[in-house]
Formats: sequence, structure tokens, C-alpha cells
Amino acid sequence: MMAIWPDWQGDLDWVELPPGEFQMGGRDEDKFSSAVELPRHCVRLSAGFALSRFPVTCGQWRAWAGELPAANAARVADDLPVVGVTWPEAQAFCRASGGRLPSEAEWEYACRAGSDGVFPQGAWLDPAQANYGYDEAGRKVGRGALCPVGSYPSNAFGLADMLGNVCEWTADGWHAHYEGAPRDGRAWTEGALPGRRVIRGGAWDHLPRVLRASWRDWAEEDARWDNLGFRVARDGS
Repeated sequence: MMAIWPDWQGDLDWVELPPGEFQMGGRDEDKFSSAVELPRHCVRLSAGFALSRFPVTCGQWRAWAGELPAANAARVADDLPVVGVTWPEAQAFCRASGGRLPSEAEWEYACRAGSDGVFPQGAWLDPAQANYGYDEAGRKVGRGALCPVGSYPSNAFGLADMLGNVCEWTADGWHAHYEGAPRDGRAWTEGALPGRRVIRGGAWDHLPRVLRASWRDWAEEDARWDNLGFRVARDGS
């Protein structure tokens, strides 16, 4: 599938992000924070970078590859985020479009957009702010499915769907803590567990606790989940 068009002639809607620093990881007052989000540490990004405003869509993937991964329903709408894409396939799309996957630190910096709380939106998350599945009592509150990208309010940087709808691949390998993590925003791959990559953001079928800015988990590089997509980063112009 990936060999059909090595270069993609389409266009992504880019958001330019400024250099900056932020506190990465879980907060002491966050009852849902876990050891994998610690220790909280300062990350300084000395250069700006760009991130696609939306996760990559089915229409964009189909224009590049000619067909959708099997995890996407038949005749799926072009404005839905593509899912069921493996980490190597996501990397290939990023390269073809002149970009790369964001590092985990870049992703969290972009998600927080200058905020420092558990949720960028405020003290808690409301179903009107993101596409997620259930409240913390297990009651269904969401749509129960993917929704078109940009259906919910963008963050302070102008990025849409950073939390909810689909989880997103990052460039980092999986480490079960932040001890020894880079402080400059680059992807952390040294010493990572082989074949595992960090995912971020939470999805349409998750609880609010998964849509926290610091939440992190991993997936095997060949995973084809129906709630896992990606967006594209590129170095600043």
C-alpha cells in the first residue's frame, strides 16, 4: 500500500508553534496520575516547529495510499481521522508529506498550549470539549464513534482534537518513567523497550482520565487499533 505514491502531493493545514518551555508529566494533585508520568520535569524547546492542525484524515490517507486500512469502515467519510495505521506506515506518510511524527515532548507542549493544569481546558473535562466515551462512573456520554476532525473547540495554539477522538502515535520509544528523559524536546529512543512506541491523547471510547495532558501509554509498532491515528510534525521554517 505504501509503495504506490512515495511522495504525497496534497496539503496539510499547519500550525506554527513557538519555542518555549513547560513542565512535562503528571501533577501531585492529579489523582489519576501514575508512575509512568513521573518525574515531572522542565522541557525547553529552543526552536519552534509546526504541527498539522488536525489528525491525518481518511481523505488524506486515501489520496496518498489509494485505500484505507481495514480498521476503517467501508466508504468512510473523508473528514474522519484515519485509524488502523501502524507506526511505520504513519512514519512513511509523514516523510512523504515532508514531515515526521512529533516527539512525545513536542506533543505534550502542543497539547498544553501554555496551560499547566490536569486538563488544558480547565479543572475538568466536559463532553462538549472533546470526543470521549464515558464519564468516570462508566456512564456513556460521548458519540460512541469517531467524529469529523475539528468538531470540537481548538486549543490556545489553534490545534484541534489533541485530546479525544483518536489516540496519536509519537516518535518516542516506550520508557515506563521519565528518569533520564531528554530535557530539550527531542524524541527519546535510547534504551526503549523494542517495538513499543508512545501514544498520547485518548480516544472516542475512553474515560476522561485518559484525556489528561500528561496521560501516556504504549502500543506495539504493528498495532492497527480502531482508535489510534496520528498527526504530522515538521521542523520550523
